[in-house]
Parts: sequence; structure tokens; C-alpha cells
Amino acid sequence: MAESIAFMDLSNSQTSEATVEIFDPPMCCPTGMCGPTIDQALLNVNEMILTLQSDDVSVVRYQMTSHPQAFLNNADVMRLVREQQMAALPITVVRGKVIKAGEYPTLTEIKSNLNGASK
Repeated sequence: MAESIAFMDLSNSQTSEATVEIFDPPMCCPTGMCGPTIDQALLNVNEMILTLQSDDVSVVRYQMTSHPQAFLNNADVMRLVREQQMAALPITVVRGKVIKAGEYPTLTEIKSNLNGASK
């Protein structure tokens, strides 16, 4: 007598939402876009975040002073900060993987990592 074995389809079992986490250097406000002059790099990052959010991508930004636990909870981020100190920041994490440290990524870099392309 042959037993039937049920196979599970694991292709749709991944339920985690694509997430982008940005670990920012210390700034005067959450976006860094305060004060008399605006840094063009921070303006570009803000526009990139708005674009990603309009594509239903969850984006979260952390600053060491206001979100220290987020830094402590990510071993890769803490390793980079210990090794390079503030020069490691900003650090961008996509789907739990560090994709860039020391500068902000481009929208293209983030999208290629969201789509699973390797660097």
C-alpha cells in the first residue's frame, strides 16, 4: 500500500514586507531638512523615500540619539559603527541586508535590491 505524501508550496510562504531601513548620522531633526540651508543629498533622500512610499515600500529612518535600540538590534549595523564609527553612517538596509554604508544609496540601488538583484 503506497502512502501519499503532501507537498507544501513554499513559494508564497514569504510574508515579510519589503522594508528599507536607513540608519542616519546625528542630525538636527528627523529628516535633516531643517535650518537655513538644505543639504542637497538630504533633499534627494527625502524625494527617494517619498517615491518608495508611493510604490508601497515601507521605509523607516533611525537616528542614534532618538532610536538607539534600532541600532543595537541590528548586528550588522553595530559592527559597521564599531569598525568605522560615524564614518559608517548613513547605513541603508534592504530586506535585512546592508546594501550601502557611508553614503546614501540611489533610488536605482534600492530598487535593484528590492527586486532581489545582487550587487
